[in-house]
Amino acid sequence: MATLEEKNRLISTPENQMATLEEKNQLITTQEYQMVTLEEKNQLVAALEYEMTTFEENSRSTPGPETQPSNRRKGKSMVWEHFTIETLSSDCRRAFCKQCRRSFAYSMGSKVSGTSHLKRHIAKGTCLALLHNQGNRQTPGTPTMNGNSSMSDPPRRRYRSRDSASISFDLDHFRQKIARMMIMHDYPLHMVEHPGFVNFVKSLEPRYDKVSFNTVQGDCISGYLREKQNVMKFIECLPGRVCLTLNVWTSSQSSSYVFITGHFIDGDWKPQRRILNVVMEPYPNSDAALSHAVASCLSDWSLEGKLFSITFNHPVCEPGRENLRSLLCIKNPLIINGQLLFGNCSAHALSSFAKDVLWEGREIIKKVRYSVKYVKTTESHEQKFRELKQQLQVPSEKGLSLDNQAQWNTTYQMLVAASELKEVFSCLDTFDPNYKEAPSMKDWKRVDIMCTYLKPLFDAANFLASRTGPTQNTFFHEVWKMHDLYHSITNHGDPFVIGLAKIMQEKMDKYLKECILALAIVAVMDPRFKMKLIEFSFLRFYGEEAGKHVKIIDGGLHELFLEYVRLPHPLTSAYAEDGNFENNTRTEEISDNGLTDCDVYVETTSQNTKSELEQYLEESLLPRHQEMDVLKWWEENKLKYPTLSKMARDILTMQVSTAEPDTVFDTEIKELDSYRSSLRPETVEALVCAKDWLGYGSEASTEVSNALAEVKGLGS
Repeated sequence: MATLEEKNRLISTPENQMATLEEKNQLITTQEYQMVTLEEKNQLVAALEYEMTTFEENSRSTPGPETQPSNRRKGKSMVWEHFTIETLSSDCRRAFCKQCRRSFAYSMGSKVSGTSHLKRHIAKGTCLALLHNQGNRQTPGTPTMNGNSSMSDPPRRRYRSRDSASISFDLDHFRQKIARMMIMHDYPLHMVEHPGFVNFVKSLEPRYDKVSFNTVQGDCISGYLREKQNVMKFIECLPGRVCLTLNVWTSSQSSSYVFITGHFIDGDWKPQRRILNVVMEPYPNSDAALSHAVASCLSDWSLEGKLFSITFNHPVCEPGRENLRSLLCIKNPLIINGQLLFGNCSAHALSSFAKDVLWEGREIIKKVRYSVKYVKTTESHEQKFRELKQQLQVPSEKGLSLDNQAQWNTTYQMLVAASELKEVFSCLDTFDPNYKEAPSMKDWKRVDIMCTYLKPLFDAANFLASRTGPTQNTFFHEVWKMHDLYHSITNHGDPFVIGLAKIMQEKMDKYLKECILALAIVAVMDPRFKMKLIEFSFLRFYGEEAGKHVKIIDGGLHELFLEYVRLPHPLTSAYAEDGNFENNTRTEEISDNGLTDCDVYVETTSQNTKSELEQYLEESLLPRHQEMDVLKWWEENKLKYPTLSKMARDILTMQVSTAEPDTVFDTEIKELDSYRSSLRPETVEALVCAKDWLGYGSEASTEVSNALAEVKGLGS
């Protein structure tokens, strides 16, 4: 060991206190340190960092009395495995690295430097000698010279070891996360009591205590109520009216569930939708069932006076409509005497038409389905069918597929594909003796007739399923194409075709009678069509009587506009954008003095000016060949048409369909699964609504904040 005098002399020289840049470069360029690759260095640095952050109960080496002062406690840090403390003078001690012999300050008099800089020397890879020595150690997953370890085994990742007692564990926050998971993924609530789930969570957090079904049910309802407050603030800021769609689901029990969805256009003129309620109805066939569900929704969300229309997913009997009408007329003004209040789901109507066509040809469809199934059953049958198709040189490229009878579009597609290959099916019995019950040529002709009737239904339903934005403004034309087709097939010698045509004509006439006014008014709000599309369509069908039917639509449109002229201007941010705050306030004061009727008189009797509606209808049509956002157009022209734009916004909120895009072709009413049916009605509502709201993320919260800020700004 060097004497005290030699050590002092060594430390006193600047070149020995710290390695010079030249010495460092020489050290790094030595061959043995070049063998340490960057990957090995990173792995070793991670391992050393891990060692520096843990404490060892037993140290490998204990400083002796000659190196460790007796008046200080025993060093327990892991750095003392790599450093020794040597006294250089009575008031100077320095720490020396055992690997590279580099010295670091430790204490000078009564001042102690600590160990942080020593840890950095070891853990950050500064000590190349230590890295080299550590790299020669055999570690799991690292290939060695003798090949004992597999090269394909990935190196194990080291994690910092923490004392679980030092980490806070928020049980309430943990429960909220579990409830959110249950809602978002439709997991059964009883899953929290399953042993597998409990063991899995305990492996992640040993302090976790099993949560009961009742607890997670309460947490889900609490989360639903929190989200509901955000949605309520969102709806309170809406500038226009709300349209509702009602979907009735059956269940394994005798009760049904009414899913009520609200549709509205926000202050940015963007269409929005939210599931508002799920109401359990124990007597779904009663006339008051839907009235109870709608009343619950209006009261729950304070929508009295804001309702514009209701669309049902199935026809409602007249007593049920009268119950609803009497309920709504108390607190909700009925627009043009409620003529636009009720509507039927167009997707459900199309499915009903398609089911009638398929029912009339059910025996023929059975034969076609058997033929397709025979070909698709085995590879040998399909191979024979392909060979025969090639011999007959049939040009069809459609592939055969069996239908899903729960979705009528698959049956239509099966019939279309089979019809194009009817020549192959007609000859298949001679080519394959096992094939029997082939449809006759008469059957194939009737298949073609059914496809002719189903084609416009398929196009209209596919139009509803493929559109992401509002479809009301262009759906009128789709409906009218079906109307023209079904009334054009009148003279035919086949009783099957005559009977089918009569059924479809009666159903189409009934459908149009119920919804023609709503569909036509919505089409008028499209600046590419206005009244011209109505006039053209009616002229083709009604001929000389077209003017009478056009007058009905025009009269309803003007009556609706006059009602909007009479309406007071609510003080919301969206309405205030059309004019300044003072003007809107003055309008309300005039309205309160009973002069609203005078405004209507001036609007309708002025000789020099025309109403907004008349100006809009008389202006030229926009080009039809281009796609356009109708709502965006009305937003850009709201200053030009302040009243008409409000009416257009509410009209374009109406829904022609209650079905989701993936259920447009369904032939059966949805059924709530047995597990959901076993839960309490309020729990079902909480799970369904909360999942829908969470799907919109923070978007609604941001919109609410912006709208509230605008309202506060107006008030100031």
